[in-house]
Amino acid sequence: MKWLAEHAWVDGAWASQVLLEADASGHWQRVQAHATPQESQGAQPLGTVLPGMTNAHSHAFQRAMAGLAERSERAQDDFWSWRERMYQVALRIGPDALESVAAWLYAEMLRAGYTQVCEFHYVHRDPQGHAYADPAEMAWALVRAAQRTGMGLTLLPTVYMRQGFGQDSLNDTQRRFRADPDFVLEVQARLAQHAQNHRPGLLHSGVALHSLRAVPLSALRDVDQALPQAPLHIHVAEQDKEVQDCLAHHGRRPIEWLAEQLPLNARWHLVHATHATPQELRLLQQSGATVVLCPTTEANLGDGRFDWVTALSLGLKGSVGTDSHVNRNWTEELRWLEYVQRLQWQQRNVSLLHQAGETAGQLFNWALDGGAAASGLPLRGLAVGQRADMVELDLSSDALLGVPAAHVLDAWVFSTPSSTVRRVFVGAQAVPDRRAELAPGFVQAMASLLS
Repeated sequence: MKWLAEHAWVDGAWASQVLLEADASGHWQRVQAHATPQESQGAQPLGTVLPGMTNAHSHAFQRAMAGLAERSERAQDDFWSWRERMYQVALRIGPDALESVAAWLYAEMLRAGYTQVCEFHYVHRDPQGHAYADPAEMAWALVRAAQRTGMGLTLLPTVYMRQGFGQDSLNDTQRRFRADPDFVLEVQARLAQHAQNHRPGLLHSGVALHSLRAVPLSALRDVDQALPQAPLHIHVAEQDKEVQDCLAHHGRRPIEWLAEQLPLNARWHLVHATHATPQELRLLQQSGATVVLCPTTEANLGDGRFDWVTALSLGLKGSVGTDSHVNRNWTEELRWLEYVQRLQWQQRNVSLLHQAGETAGQLFNWALDGGAAASGLPLRGLAVGQRADMVELDLSSDALLGVPAAHVLDAWVFSTPSSTVRRVFVGAQAVPDRRAELAPGFVQAMASLLS
């Protein structure tokens, strides 16, 4: 399998006449810029190509409520009242509806340029709170959705044991989430075994710990010790109330306490970290752990503003995700990450405070590298040994029409509306756009959830 791209993003910058050759396993075995006609003989032509991006944080079932939580029956609305509305969707969705919603969502993601998704999966049990005959029933629905669309999937079954700091159990509206380390590790082991028979390199699994408020220290340690290689994800410091509750219970801020209790390393990926202090971000950088930012969801929920300037100064690694899926484009996540900082500091190109260059390129390279780490897979772009994922941009789209080649990434991130891509390749195979065939199932699932 061999292609010749007129322009491609290689080693963090644009290159021309790039020869791309994949091996039988769907990984790059040759990436060469300025290829000659003789070297390119037999290669299929491509236009402008970017590596596929990892969506590092997803709750697929929440796609069913995107746009439906923007009204309030009280004068002041916040994250905690939104969470109660989210619970009502979680209590109703079954395996078939989850598969339909997730398949539609993954098809949307692929057309936006995502080729891998880290699914933070915590709706484990049936609506009454009992385990399904197959405890992994809901997880398999997500696996089927990924297979139907061609999306790469890192599935993260989630430990969820209590409703808050110092509590012993969950409340009734959280009954479907109940999962201790034994439950989750069994599901993860079955997923890992299934991945061996799956299309190679597309299905991976790790574990998520829902949050410090929902998982006791003993469970955190059990999972950390049981999975010395797999990626570990955790929500942390998203809301100020969570920080204050952690201070009241442990006498430490969340990341500070977590770093004291566990040997954080590059396997750990901390989602949101919205209210992390500079010292806490320094602890993460020193440990090798990364952050997973979800700017559009964090804005939608009123979470707060992540300290991006300090993170940049420290060289902290990280990625982006679409979380609640009020947005499904990585361009929008990167744009919001930068624009929130511009509003705060009243400056432009804040992401370049510590270096010259191009803002979109800086943001893209950061999210690409961190996304690969969060997924646990070789997804660091168009380079030998990485999975052969790429997207071909549509230069006739509104945002890119007439834009010089050197500014295409700038325009795709900062000139709205972002367009869908022309073609998507995952593991060297072209992925067809399946939205038309998936739409009826999605509509039916929505109707069942909202009736």
